[in-house]
Amino acid sequence: MPANTRIVLASRPQGRPSPTDFRIETVEVPALRDGEVLLETLFLSLDPYMRGRMSDAKSYAKPVEIDAVMEGGTVARVAGSRNARFSVGDIVLAHSGWQSFAVSDGAGLRKLDPSAAPVSTALGVLGMPGFTAYSGLLTIGKPKAGETVVVAAASGAVGSVVGQIARIKGARAVGIAGGPEKCAFVRDELGFDAAVDHRSPDFAAQLEAACPNGIDVYFENVGGHVWDAVFPLLNEFARIPVCGLIAQYNATEHAGTDRLPTLMRAVLTRSLTIRGFIQREFLDQRPAFYRDMAGWISEGRVHYREDIVDGLENAPGAFIGLLEGKNFGKLLVRVAA
Repeated sequence: MPANTRIVLASRPQGRPSPTDFRIETVEVPALRDGEVLLETLFLSLDPYMRGRMSDAKSYAKPVEIDAVMEGGTVARVAGSRNARFSVGDIVLAHSGWQSFAVSDGAGLRKLDPSAAPVSTALGVLGMPGFTAYSGLLTIGKPKAGETVVVAAASGAVGSVVGQIARIKGARAVGIAGGPEKCAFVRDELGFDAAVDHRSPDFAAQLEAACPNGIDVYFENVGGHVWDAVFPLLNEFARIPVCGLIAQYNATEHAGTDRLPTLMRAVLTRSLTIRGFIQREFLDQRPAFYRDMAGWISEGRVHYREDIVDGLENAPGAFIGLLEGKNFGKLLVRVAA
């Protein structure tokens, strides 16, 4: 059996994670028992939700234990099998975490067809991020033709899909991204109607100009000063799917004015709908998502970009950069060829 390189959680970060919060180990892979398969990781997905797993604060999922392998979605090759459902060479979608090899009993594995789409897309546009955009926007946002849909982190794995689906549904899509290059990508390659740079000193004024009829749907991925600019522009009956708050994930305290009364007054007087969600709440929509997204990609109506980092040892640095907005597109680590 091969040696397994893995990255474990060494300590719980206080604020911004640092490389010392992770530890690289090499361990033996146990021999397979009946019903098990050996998975060799090809691609590891890096996603913002992983920051929450590093904390032991109460959340919707259990935290990663200290000295345990960091969790994460993977695309893997079956390198050994004692399970009749899987053959050596099969490519599968798994959740085997930050490691080069893993042993699985086969539960939860989904076979992928490499001839249908690049296997990496099972972690991005055809995977959890794409489904998050699809289910959150269509179930909570419910965009209508002619409405204005604004999405934060618009060049990222989720936000990029949100805006493109909004356009498919006949809405006007406005993306918020960090920097001129990302804004150009959102506008020129993804086809958004407008893109606004949240790093610009006059960001709030630019966003207002880009939304002359206000905002009907705001897909929240960021929070912070982006929300501050969006909030005054929300129309009556606006819908706000809350997917993420990446601007706040590293915060150790929340100082400043209590703005909850102002928010609640707006919820009442403007009849706002604000709903947080986790994509697994909508698992019954998966078949429709796979059908629709595959069709939109083949028709050229949905485009995507991948930001690929080579080498498992570079996962901690890439993940820290993700929390600071340094990635451009869906962030993946290529663990093996």
